[in-house]
Amino acid sequence: MKKLAILSLFLCFGIQSQSQVLITLLLGDKLNSEGLEFGLEGGVNGSNLNGLETRNPLVNFNLGFYFDILIKENWYVYTGCLVKSNMGVAKLTDNDLIALDATKYEGEIDGILIEGNYSQEMNYFLVPALIKYRWDNRFYVEGGAQFGLMYKSWIQFDSDIEGREATIKEFNTDDLNTIDVGAAVGVGYKLPTEKGWTIGLRYYYGFTNVYKETVIPSSNNRGFFAKLNIPIGAGKAKAKREAEAAAKESK
Repeated sequence: MKKLAILSLFLCFGIQSQSQVLITLLLGDKLNSEGLEFGLEGGVNGSNLNGLETRNPLVNFNLGFYFDILIKENWYVYTGCLVKSNMGVAKLTDNDLIALDATKYEGEIDGILIEGNYSQEMNYFLVPALIKYRWDNRFYVEGGAQFGLMYKSWIQFDSDIEGREATIKEFNTDDLNTIDVGAAVGVGYKLPTEKGWTIGLRYYYGFTNVYKETVIPSSNNRGFFAKLNIPIGAGKAKAKREAEAAAKESK
């Protein structure tokens, strides 16, 4: 019952999360306040997956929204959701394809040699729940948990045959566990500009098996996330607060 409740919560959150990115753009200034920063998080991640023979990282872009909540001086709670984020691993070996019971498309057809690369790709909604400490010099460190909801997974074959690119996706969503849980740590710097942008680097290590035990007995996600945080409407919200404070003083 507990697992069903957690899954339902993630599912409801995931269905709404892509529209939340649009809400971030439209209502950012109304969501930002003195103790709350709200905006877009985007960047690139290089992920890996143990339990397989390959060790080649899969590189993808990600996009989502974040909340940076002040709880006391210099201490923050950081959360949000990456609504467009892929995890996985690149350049699967022949042994990996056999272990995953995946189709091998390479060979010779009509005298043409077909070659390419295979990758395991997984779509996740990723939700960090981190405690952050930011010094007065704008550098910060953070650490805590990260939760993932996998909603689509496939083995992808990419080839270039005489200048013609081809991509084949073989979905294996049923072979993977839906929930992913692990630890995340990161560092970063808040740029000294009026826009208040923040750059950072985060490392994630998953504790749960990615594949079901009948497929791969032991496997977990790992990855680095290079990110840029862009508060939406924070400057406008700050100006509004200052104007309201000035109006009160003048009375």
